Amino acid sequence: MLYDNLSVNDAGHLCIAGIDACELAAEFGTPLYVLDEDRVRKNCRAYVEAMHSYLPEGSRPLYAGKALCFKGIYPVIEEEGMGADVVSGGEVATALVAGFPADLLFFHGSNKTDAEIAYGVEKGVGCFVVDNLNELGVLSREAQAHDITQRILLRVTVGLDPHTLAAINTGKVDSQFGVPIETGQALEFARQALATPGVEVMGFHSHIGSQIFEPDSFCDQVDRLLAFACSVRDELGFVAQTFNLGGGFGVPYVEEDPTVDIAANIAAIAAHLSDGCARTNYPMPRVLLEPGRSIVANAGVTLYTAGGTKTIEGYRSYVMVDGGMTDNPRYALYKSAYTVLNASHAADDADFACTIAGRCCESGDRIAEDITLARPERGDIIAVLTTGAYNFAMSSNYNRVLRPALVMLRDGKARLAVHRQTIDDLLALEV
Repeated sequence: MLYDNLSVNDAGHLCIAGIDACELAAEFGTPLYVLDEDRVRKNCRAYVEAMHSYLPEGSRPLYAGKALCFKGIYPVIEEEGMGADVVSGGEVATALVAGFPADLLFFHGSNKTDAEIAYGVEKGVGCFVVDNLNELGVLSREAQAHDITQRILLRVTVGLDPHTLAAINTGKVDSQFGVPIETGQALEFARQALATPGVEVMGFHSHIGSQIFEPDSFCDQVDRLLAFACSVRDELGFVAQTFNLGGGFGVPYVEEDPTVDIAANIAAIAAHLSDGCARTNYPMPRVLLEPGRSIVANAGVTLYTAGGTKTIEGYRSYVMVDGGMTDNPRYALYKSAYTVLNASHAADDADFACTIAGRCCESGDRIAEDITLARPERGDIIAVLTTGAYNFAMSSNYNRVLRPALVMLRDGKARLAVHRQTIDDLLALEV
């Protein structure tokens, strides 16, 4: 099994955190998002404990809600000692309604609207990660109108290519995110921000990409960010209290993928930063990280019901499922690899070569191609592993397909966290 929270019971069924996947499908229907809360908590603790051990006081992981945002996730990450990275008014509202402390929210986004900025200031968001000068002016106005000094980080791009997928690479100079260091614009950005009323610059943010397994790219990021911070100190007399290094640790989707040692990676990054600060006589800043995928991805499994198989002689066999790109668009977008199992016959040999096809009217609606699993019959439950990140979050109503329910598992019990969308829900906003 890809992860140690997966097993096979005496009936030959896949179990997730000890609970029979076929029984979950029977009780809650399919497609069904399943989230192992105990695994989420374990992942949170890996970050919290490592950052507490290796980094200065005040360092903290911030859960990146873009990976999976719903009310039920925020009490979990709060209890585990994390802050939260939010990227829209909707994510801010979801966290606040769930009772998450506003002062632990870090508000991202490359094009926050005036209304979102006003909303964030009004609700007491702890820190804005300011992406550009356009936003800075609006934030200054809103902060002064509310008679507060808003804490901010300045997002800069370090000009680094970590060799991940182009669609999830955010560190290059040519990016819609942040202000580039290489062109000299980031220094001017800092100069103007430090002179802007109503805000207090706490430090700098950068993000280089996602699905990165080794610490080397992050150490290169630290070098470039520290060099920039030193230039700001020398030119403008400002010393940053905070470095936010973004997210990006990878997770295995298939057996061939490596496994990240989170504690070892954080220890390596911390040692590299400490050495750099000693070498440049720069006070060691607190460090923030923004894990999202590595908190929830491997805690998630999506369950489908097979409609049967279809074989095109001389070509391939298809397994048809009752979901697809509407609940998991990542294959259509990125050709993302997944591990797929026949949960109804998980003990049987995986010797049926096939492609998993969704129900939408698109040739690209596939979950996986050219894989093997135990041959399904109509009604069997198909499990797609490692779907906790960017599946629920990116789901849609294409073809007017209804969004699935989401259940959370803890201590051997399942509870409904998000209701299955109904036809009435689908039509509720239409006049």
